[in-house]
Amino acid sequence: MTEKSSHFKLIQVFPEGQGEAEKVARLWPRRRVAEGRKSVEEGYIIRLINMGKTFRTDSGELVALDDINLDIREGAVQGIIGLSGAGKSTLVRCINYLEIPTSGKVLFEGRSLGEMSRKEVREARRRMGMIFQQFNLLEQRNLLRNVTFPLEIAGVPKREAKERAEELLQLVGLSERSGNYPSQLSGGQKQRVAIARALATRPKVLLCDEATSALDPKTTEQILSLLRRINEELKVTIIVITHQMSVIEAICDEVAIIDHSHIAESGPVSEIFHAPRTEIGRRLILGEGNRNLDFANGRKLRIVFDGRKAREPVISDLVLSCKIPVNILFANTRQVEDEAVGQMIVELPDSGEEAEKVCAYLRSKGIPFEEVK
Repeated sequence: MTEKSSHFKLIQVFPEGQGEAEKVARLWPRRRVAEGRKSVEEGYIIRLINMGKTFRTDSGELVALDDINLDIREGAVQGIIGLSGAGKSTLVRCINYLEIPTSGKVLFEGRSLGEMSRKEVREARRRMGMIFQQFNLLEQRNLLRNVTFPLEIAGVPKREAKERAEELLQLVGLSERSGNYPSQLSGGQKQRVAIARALATRPKVLLCDEATSALDPKTTEQILSLLRRINEELKVTIIVITHQMSVIEAICDEVAIIDHSHIAESGPVSEIFHAPRTEIGRRLILGEGNRNLDFANGRKLRIVFDGRKAREPVISDLVLSCKIPVNILFANTRQVEDEAVGQMIVELPDSGEEAEKVCAYLRSKGIPFEEVK
């Protein structure tokens, strides 16, 4: 990528055509103040209120987002997950107004972006860093000058920009390679540089759009660990856009699941994992390789094991105690919020009496379960 094309990509032009929306918004000044006050008082750094986005195409209107409501707490790691085409990337671009919502509002630090001037929106964007699946580094600049690039655009003095870039390269573990060029780096190292560049302007929020999708599992784990450290040490709110539930479980505090342009469900990661309320939630939790399990025939239970129970022979004990055979269709163990958590899909006996006996045993042991269809 050339410096000229990257310069165009990084310096976004504020779109036209929101004057009428601003005029309408001014008719309800008290409501706007109340919304902003609620955001600040309740610790929300970003609030999406009845937000929608529709694109016009040759074949008609395409609804990308419909009636999105989401509150993101300052200092949290918020996950947004969905299958391909669900609308998650459009959502993140609406958060920093790279895409202007067709309806609803985006509140940042208590203020509506739609009611800001162009200059104010540009300033708000500087407080929202962004990293992508493709790293978008300037190939003809070394690492140090890649990180100083947004500071140059912001008019920061050269010495101050250099010191800030050196500090950030040390944070991401690349201080000794500041003179290297992107072509000399691995994919994980390039993403570290992209993270350092996104942090250059000291943002309050870091938007991560499929930031680990192009990386191998080990490198993904390292990048997620770095993002968690940035969240904890710099108190930066992080919004993670992904199609991988493993990424959500590894780093996020809260998650919103998008399906067909809507938020299907949202809440703490552990709560969603233990008791998903929607079919898409269950499918995502099962994992990519198990979404096509046949739930149509027979009764099946999803059993969740917490902490110590995740490593206990629960099913063996169940079979011995109830003297009923249980068919295990799927099982795994993973880390959710630093705790070992297991899940299992089992097929119940055809006999209603025996099936109820299995359920009664699980209840007696305090093991969460739900019937899946």
